[in-house]
Amino acid sequence: MAAAMAVALAFTVAGCGDSGKDNKTTVGSSGESNSTSSAKGRQSGASSTQTNPAAKLAEAAGGGGIVLTVNSVARDAGGFLTVSGQLRNPGSKSFNGTSDWAGTERDVLPSGDSVAGATLIDKVGKKRYYVLRDTGGKCLCTMGISSVEAGQTVPFFAQFPAPPTGTKDVDFQLPTFPTMTVPVSG
Repeated sequence: MAAAMAVALAFTVAGCGDSGKDNKTTVGSSGESNSTSSAKGRQSGASSTQTNPAAKLAEAAGGGGIVLTVNSVARDAGGFLTVSGQLRNPGSKSFNGTSDWAGTERDVLPSGDSVAGATLIDKVGKKRYYVLRDTGGKCLCTMGISSVEAGQTVPFFAQFPAPPTGTKDVDFQLPTFPTMTVPVSG
């Protein structure tokens, strides 16, 4: 019963943010995004909470030249942690390798083209956290990202169980991107 209530609460507090060849990670920089934002890739039913796309907690280039920017890592009511950011294609060709981001979990139903393969690592607590799932097995994350067109920026979010309140930073991992250490707010 408590698990069902937690999942129901997760739907009400799920946030959605705005949107590499060298595998470099940049942490703590700030700047503005001049790319267009698209509603494509937002999970239907997800909250439209906006993050500040100019606030860059971390940024990395991954496979196919796609740039992942993390704009927010925030604790939510009910013991959840929501990571929000952007996936940007600065290239001149469409990127169709998004299925790699869905992960390889076989114990739950696949979430299709999504960021369900994301994980968080609490190095101090020595724990790995996976994206939360609803009772139907679908991720509490951005779904429906089948491609990222040239010049397009796609917002994403992924919701996890929150690490202990003493945890000040976590490692965020999304397949095809290097690990990024990001601060936790809240």
